[in-house]
Amino acid sequence: MERITIACVGKIKEKYLRDAVAEYAKRLGRYCRLEFREAADEPTREGASAREEETVKRTEGERLLAAIPPDAYVIALDLGGEMLDSVEFAQKIGALASSGRSRIVFVIGGSLGLSEAVLSRADYRLCFSPMTFPHQLMRVILSEQIYRAFRILRNEPYHK
Repeated sequence: MERITIACVGKIKEKYLRDAVAEYAKRLGRYCRLEFREAADEPTREGASAREEETVKRTEGERLLAAIPPDAYVIALDLGGEMLDSVEFAQKIGALASSGRSRIVFVIGGSLGLSEAVLSRADYRLCFSPMTFPHQLMRVILSEQIYRAFRILRNEPYHK
């Protein structure tokens, strides 16, 4: 059974988002072992300089890297990454499992994105959209797409 980790910055504050993530985690229980590893977010003051923002990303990145097992296949969510449709995403997960890569870590950065160190550690960069989403909402979107991927891989019905 695949082990999937979602490493992310910060905690989900809104109950409706926590409930949505919990629902997909429950549904995914029949397909994989899903876990979340939350790295503390760094406060960023309004009007922070580029240097201060880089320091925040670096600090958050160090925390995220500490949450990634050495043997994991790392997929960073990055605006500069490759865009896949749901079927292609499912095929990517299926191909990883077929090749023996049963430990996948998805990494979601904080409000400033991911540090260069995290992007360098990534085996693959994935972009969900050129639009920007709140990182808390991204957990819901990612969880749903992972669930959809397993349904697609098993030829099980799922709404389109």
